Amino acid sequence: MGIIGGGQLARMAQPPAINLGITLSVLAEADDASAAQVVPSSPVGEHTDTERVREFARGVDVVTFDHEHVPAEVLAALESDGVVLHPSPAALAHAQDKLRMRRRLTDLGIPCPAWAAVHDAAELEAFAAEHGWPVVLKTPRGGYDGKGVRLVRSADEAADWLGRADADGLLAEEAVDFRRELAVLLARSPSGQAAVWPVVETVQTEGICTEVLAPAPGLDPDLAARLSEAGLRIAGELGVTGVLAVEVFETRAPDGQPTYVVNELAMRPHNSGHWTIDGSVTSQFEQHLRAVLDLPLGDPSPRDRWTVMANVLGGDFPDLYPAYRHLMARDPGLKIHLYGKDVRPGRKIGHVDVSGSDLPELRERAQHAADYLQGVVTE
Repeated sequence: MGIIGGGQLARMAQPPAINLGITLSVLAEADDASAAQVVPSSPVGEHTDTERVREFARGVDVVTFDHEHVPAEVLAALESDGVVLHPSPAALAHAQDKLRMRRRLTDLGIPCPAWAAVHDAAELEAFAAEHGWPVVLKTPRGGYDGKGVRLVRSADEAADWLGRADADGLLAEEAVDFRRELAVLLARSPSGQAAVWPVVETVQTEGICTEVLAPAPGLDPDLAARLSEAGLRIAGELGVTGVLAVEVFETRAPDGQPTYVVNELAMRPHNSGHWTIDGSVTSQFEQHLRAVLDLPLGDPSPRDRWTVMANVLGGDFPDLYPAYRHLMARDPGLKIHLYGKDVRPGRKIGHVDVSGSDLPELRERAQHAADYLQGVVTE
């Protein structure tokens, strides 16, 4: 199996690949990329280099992705070569282009925030006149972890983006008054088998997911069922193969009942599913491999009542080894996953998982570990 992109998602696919007897090859951005450190076959090349990607694909049986940023012309070249791609370019386009995603979900009747494509200040002001300021403005392509997203309170605040917008324009969305953020994670195989993990709550800090609670505490059972059903429908209608993450806002209907709108889609293993490595019978990474190869899917059931995942962000201490040893001794039940990345402030460099029956205690343990690795606390 070939994976385009050598980030931490490709890296975390290596352990289940070993156990399944699958040989991975990763097209990595550099010879010291996160995945290149653990996958023996990691040729170096850019995902934007059509000929390099084609050469890479000739050496594998099936290709999947560490990220959604492979250009359409590169995907088209692979398709013309007869390369098996999962997810397909037709499906992946809805994760690559937010305007396309909004149009398709709206056509399917999936709840979304009010939205419009805007090309200039007049169109943005017309949208705000109907839906109110502030407006969430997004670049249709290339955004992640809060990048490519801006909350604007006037057209003047968006002038620089509007001035650089292409013919498709920018995506304007209403600022949703939501209770919390949730995520539905599922996997679908080419033959149509699908498996869904429990809906989780995601906690964001400055646009970056910092904590995941699995399953989402206090979630209305009817809403949980509707979210899982929506995720499965989206995967089927878009023809997704592999792991799909559907990020949603939990809101309130006019009658006060809990409901939702879809925020984003990701067609790959996702940060909201890192808890599954230690907290689920089948992790999202193993499930993605199974799905891409059209193998029978594994059991997504939780192993414990709760699992909490906390992202580890880079801090001011580049040497993590002393903190790593300390946490192992302090909390033997903690599972620490580091990505082999150079430490830079605010950069995702790892995550921690902890499972058990006492949710507040688990949250405290996970947050302490993440803070200790970042250097926020020192005891």
